[in-house]
Amino acid sequence: MKSKIRMQTHHADQVFKEVHLERGQLLSSEFYDCVFIGCSFVESVFQHCGFVNCVFQACDLSLIQTPESNFASTRFENSKVIGVNWTQADWGVTGLWNPIGFFKCTISHSTFIGLTLRGIQIRDCVAVDTDFREADLSQADFAGTDLSKSMFGNTNLTEADLSRARNYHIDPGQNVLRQARFSLPEAMSLLYSMDIVLVEDG
Repeated sequence: MKSKIRMQTHHADQVFKEVHLERGQLLSSEFYDCVFIGCSFVESVFQHCGFVNCVFQACDLSLIQTPESNFASTRFENSKVIGVNWTQADWGVTGLWNPIGFFKCTISHSTFIGLTLRGIQIRDCVAVDTDFREADLSQADFAGTDLSKSMFGNTNLTEADLSRARNYHIDPGQNVLRQARFSLPEAMSLLYSMDIVLVEDG
């Protein structure tokens, strides 16, 4: 059964199924412990909305805009979240203590420039051409994610987990990698940015 969302209202412990709000607006609405299943919000604007402990499952949020909206402890699972400029959102203390998480999602062509999102989870995702420059992603979890063409520059990856991550290009001289975790053979790419010559034994 399809659901509808009333704007400018408070929603708690609700399940929204197959909501279609393409190119629409969601204004001044608050969601606490809500679940969105099979919904489509393509090119919609979430303005001044709050999502706390919410879950988006098998949803399409491609090209959404998020001005003044916050996403505290919100999870995206098996969803498309492509081309989103997350710098528009209101992170406040949300980014510091309640990071969002992406699990088996496609988040390609998105922007996280300059955000403080310690402990963010981006697990088993496709994150092609995603911009993480200037961001604080310490203790982030990128395990199993495809980071082809994604950009890292002055990015804090202290204690981040990039084990099983692949296709990344991260310059150790331009990023903070203290205690970050990598796995072979993908970790060999860290050497490509260094001014060294590798010689095979024998």
